Amino acid sequence: MRVLVARQDGIGDVLLAGPAVRAVARRADEVVLLCGPRGRPAADMLPGVDGVVEWRAPWIDPDRVPVEQAAVDRLVGELEGFDRALILTSAHQSPLPLALLLRLAGTPWIGGIGEDYPGSLLDLRHRADTDVPEPLRMLALVEDAGFPAPADTRLRVRGPLPDIDHLTGGPGYVVVHPGTSAPARGWPPGRCADAVRLLAAAGRRVVVTGGEDEKDLTALVAGEDGLDLGGRTSLPELASVLRSACAAVAGNTGPAHLAAAVGTPVVSLFAPTVPAARWAPFGVPLALLGDQGAPCKDSRARDCPVDGHPCLSSVGADEVAAAVEIVASDEFAAAGLPGEAGRSGSGEQVPRKGRSTPRPLSTTKGDAS
Repeated sequence: MRVLVARQDGIGDVLLAGPAVRAVARRADEVVLLCGPRGRPAADMLPGVDGVVEWRAPWIDPDRVPVEQAAVDRLVGELEGFDRALILTSAHQSPLPLALLLRLAGTPWIGGIGEDYPGSLLDLRHRADTDVPEPLRMLALVEDAGFPAPADTRLRVRGPLPDIDHLTGGPGYVVVHPGTSAPARGWPPGRCADAVRLLAAAGRRVVVTGGEDEKDLTALVAGEDGLDLGGRTSLPELASVLRSACAAVAGNTGPAHLAAAVGTPVVSLFAPTVPAARWAPFGVPLALLGDQGAPCKDSRARDCPVDGHPCLSSVGADEVAAAVEIVASDEFAAAGLPGEAGRSGSGEQVPRKGRSTPRPLSTTKGDAS
């Protein structure tokens, strides 16, 4: 049985699809992941994926993507020959445009999550609970399609990961990742730099990470107290950097989910433009900071619509430093999993720490749960 699984947006979205992909891979002979260029680096790291088809979907990519007949025809050709297709989408996305192309490619059975009437485009229209974490929402679809969930529903990446000790000087540091794909999700750079200084003053080694286009930002945040790795790591190398960290500090962005995929606790600076209940890092010790009742709540804004960016600017560097000490404490180190130093027989990286569901240590500023 050849199965196509589609998740066509960013790195974090693809990583969150990992448990659903593993569920399909347990019963399928071949699993091919359809993704966009933004999620391709993560697609190549998912256990259970035998092949990848990359296509930039005009109805999903945040940039204005032209619809070109030749490109659509090429994609339809690449989609031929699958026995089943499962379209994984966020709650605000529709599976129907891709389902139409899969029908043109001759796919005999298609499943997706949606509320809109599908006509003949879907064989399975799954009605998902929108108030559960995204990995579980996607797992519910594949279970409905006859692929039971794995016993371990945490995020995973394919191992072994690269050796990065020559970059970091050895494990045990805190990672601060200041960049985000959407400006509305970013903690102010000055606050990030303050947090690096506070963590260093408390005796923590700090590694600052970011992409090639974020080197100015990472240099500012690292200052004289942090190790600046901006633009110096591939995604597998970043996964390895995160794997060796005692905690990661990040906004709602792909590397936060990558940290979860390698079992590292996360201090999440989470803007409420999307619900944290669905999109917070999954399956690891978690401190969730930010005003979840701010006016931007559920707006899906990419640029902050509120003067002063209050949802995250209200979070102080001292709060972040304190949250790092909580998630990196011995209490959580003692929750390590058997075989944490090695890899499982399937070749998946075994998380060093973690639980099957997120455990928020602090939520909206001033609250705790």
